[in-house]
Amino acid sequence: MSEIKYDLQIQFGTEYGPEEEKAIVETLRKNAPTSGNACIQFEKDFAEYCGTKFARATSNGTASLFLSMLALGVGPGDRVLTTPVTWIATAAAATTLGAEVDFVDIDPVTYNIDPEKLKDKITPNTKVVAPVHLYGQCCDMDAIMGLAEKHGFAVVEDACHTVGGEYKGRKAGAIGATGCFSFHEQKNMSTLGEGGMIVTDDAALFEKIALYRSHCTRVYGKSTKYCSLDETKFPKGKRFWWQDFDDTGYNFRMTDIQAAVGIIQLKKLDELNQRRIDNAAYLTAGLSDVPGLTLPKVMPDCKHVFHLYPVQIDADVYGMNKEDFVYTMLNERGIKVGTHYIPLHWTTAFQKRGFRKGQFPVADSVAERIVTLPINPRQTREALDYLIESIKALKK
Repeated sequence: MSEIKYDLQIQFGTEYGPEEEKAIVETLRKNAPTSGNACIQFEKDFAEYCGTKFARATSNGTASLFLSMLALGVGPGDRVLTTPVTWIATAAAATTLGAEVDFVDIDPVTYNIDPEKLKDKITPNTKVVAPVHLYGQCCDMDAIMGLAEKHGFAVVEDACHTVGGEYKGRKAGAIGATGCFSFHEQKNMSTLGEGGMIVTDDAALFEKIALYRSHCTRVYGKSTKYCSLDETKFPKGKRFWWQDFDDTGYNFRMTDIQAAVGIIQLKKLDELNQRRIDNAAYLTAGLSDVPGLTLPKVMPDCKHVFHLYPVQIDADVYGMNKEDFVYTMLNERGIKVGTHYIPLHWTTAFQKRGFRKGQFPVADSVAERIVTLPINPRQTREALDYLIESIKALKK
């Protein structure tokens, strides 16, 4: 396979270099601890980057969402609203805690949750709304936060696609009660395949997240690398060290070797995102004259960091439907095209919970036509030209 075709087979993800390799070796020489000094530094750097008071590293984005819901007290009798066009983790974080999940249809231009439709779904037991900053572009956060203030629900930002993205000059994830990030191998920055982060300005919420992330362990009288610490409380007779558990928690910790890579990736993030932005602009310019394609639109208040590059295909105009396009691009042109996402109300998991195809007309319509083109910071102009040429060649 040619270099160009190989580049277009590996659709997404970040780029590692010698700096990450050096960080890994240095951490190995320190016996590769879990949640040690590298994690502490990564959390500090990430909070500073996002403009929040606190950040806590986790094992993955799913853990970040789950811990946020848990810390906010989500449970049976509560209602959580989110978009049907997302990875299942957004909704599963609430359902696994026993809450009722309902979906809100999407905006037809941005594919993000539609605040106007959100208004109609809010009930007295709505505990959390989880907007997903899909494909790398933030939701309409002013509208969502206005509803949160009016109705008293918390906002958990699913920013797993949008690390480094911005809404009106504020970083994605820094606006709601918490912001949740994923460093999976396909994301804009990665910590060796898996990893996550939670950011917040709420000290009490952060304390709960920190406790439940690591077995609800609290250590009195001695500093610790990953547990909560309270040096003001010394049980009688335990002057130097005492370990207790506030509750039964979880182990969602990050390792130092991942965090060491995360520190480097974060330093590179703006540059890597700019390459994505430039590549997206090049694709848009090259495909803008192809009938039957709806290309992504960047909203004026947002910095879109193009985790994915979504395109809708009008089969009647383009001459080929979504399924044939994906198949032909792979088998005739050697290009792997994505299909993000199957709406959650189409899945068995949520069909069991009473949802049916057709309930959310915009999401249903978009899902029938949308594909995601390869985009990443490694792409060359030659690869992008080949991608554009291939899409034009299939037009009938």
